[in-house]
Amino acid sequence: MKDKKILYISSEVVPYLPHSELSNLAFDIPKMVNDRGGQTRIFIPKYGLINERRHQLHEVIRLSGMNLVVNDIDMPLIIKVASIPKERMQVYFIDNEDYFKGRGLYAEENGKLYSDNEERAIFFAKGVIETVKKLNWSPDIIHVQGWIAALVPLYCKFYYKDEPLLANTKVVTSFFAPPFEGKLGGDLFSKITFDGIEADHMENLKNPTLDDMLSNAVEHSDGIILANSDVSDAVKKVAYSSAKPILELSKESDVLNAHETFYHTEF
Repeated sequence: MKDKKILYISSEVVPYLPHSELSNLAFDIPKMVNDRGGQTRIFIPKYGLINERRHQLHEVIRLSGMNLVVNDIDMPLIIKVASIPKERMQVYFIDNEDYFKGRGLYAEENGKLYSDNEERAIFFAKGVIETVKKLNWSPDIIHVQGWIAALVPLYCKFYYKDEPLLANTKVVTSFFAPPFEGKLGGDLFSKITFDGIEADHMENLKNPTLDDMLSNAVEHSDGIILANSDVSDAVKKVAYSSAKPILELSKESDVLNAHETFYHTEF
């Protein structure tokens, strides 16, 4: 892993959110890369349930202050950062008062999905890449996991297709059990079309479920990781028919070494 640069974009990571297979891997895999001589950056949303004081988050003024356009509306981007205790790992938090302040991962306390989840995903995808541009940091691999990061492969391949920092970057996406079911709120298709991404690249987003958005991530990733047996059948079907490199993990897998080996795949 020496000198390999990997950007982790996740919906969750410990210790900022509760332990889960996804949030644990979002910590364990970057730690492995760092320990073996690589370089990492980790990005997650700054959900309202993350305690800023306890985790010592602070705003990075030089990175904040830009507006991101989502469906022809300027939305301020705030970047916060924290260091994981006892580790050489920094986590960057994508924040915006409308999309994240006082809010959870994807639903109200009563279980009702947020009506603007599709806009939150667009904002998060663009916010991460715009911040990486400001950092002037060119990753060899972008590793995506979690529902809110599922538009990153699409945006990297088309919205940011002429970005020099990403010219040689490959996108790997991990898939887990879907955290929720049902349609995404709002008109995701038209909001992505507004960003100039052609319809041919997202036919499955015209009336999308979460499975549709995850399947779109499969289509535009260079490598695919099926992180457990609970990945939805719809996503597996698209993955198996894609002819792309696939890492399929099981309970018996040596997860850390399997990831390291996969990162050296010729995508």
